[in-house]
Amino acid sequence: MKKKTMRILLCVMMMAVVVTVSAVPAFAAGDVAGAIENTWNTAQSQIKTVVNNVVFPVIDMILAILFFVKLGTAYFDYRKHGQFEFSAPAILFACLIFTLTAPLYIWSIL
Repeated sequence: MKKKTMRILLCVMMMAVVVTVSAVPAFAAGDVAGAIENTWNTAQSQIKTVVNNVVFPVIDMILAILFFVKLGTAYFDYRKHGQFEFSAPAILFACLIFTLTAPLYIWSIL
């Protein structure tokens, strides 16, 4: 029993030494914020075009489908139970309005 615990302890200590020796710290060389800013300024127009013409319409379509599906299921639940649950359709509608109007103001925030 003592040999087994000693062997496990030795293995754990050896692994700790190997991890400590092989770990290399990564330091940034130079102005990282400046490099990120230059990259953003270079690709800004392309990113805006892709986000405005692809990303936002896809999100809008998904939210619209979810909104109408949830509205339909809420209506059928109303017919079945007599109580209309409006919180989920209201949240989806608010998100849909937010994403429909987001291209107008999101780039002034960023």
